[in-house]
Amino acid sequence: MAGVGLTDDRRWFEAQCAGAPGPLRERAAHYFLTRDQPGRLPERLGASAQVALGAVLASSGDRSVALDLLAADALVTLALKAQAGAGPAELDRFAAELLGD
Repeated sequence: MAGVGLTDDRRWFEAQCAGAPGPLRERAAHYFLTRDQPGRLPERLGASAQVALGAVLASSGDRSVALDLLAADALVTLALKAQAGAGPAELDRFAAELLGD
């Protein structure tokens, strides 16, 4: 049942974001939960962070995208945390992939 894993991932995401300010939680959820994407949780979080960062880079550079930048940062942090939980031995490789190295 593929949906079970996605539900578990959603619960994990929501639990990790529970203490964050509402606007940041909502923006990170916008990038992560509204996209249909395959793969493991760490990779999906990382891809969502890249989309959020892409929105920042495509902007005019004014303060209106500050929340998108914070969401990108939060999603990268969550991606690293998810990878550390799923396979800590692969954390270095995964971090390097996120950086594009």
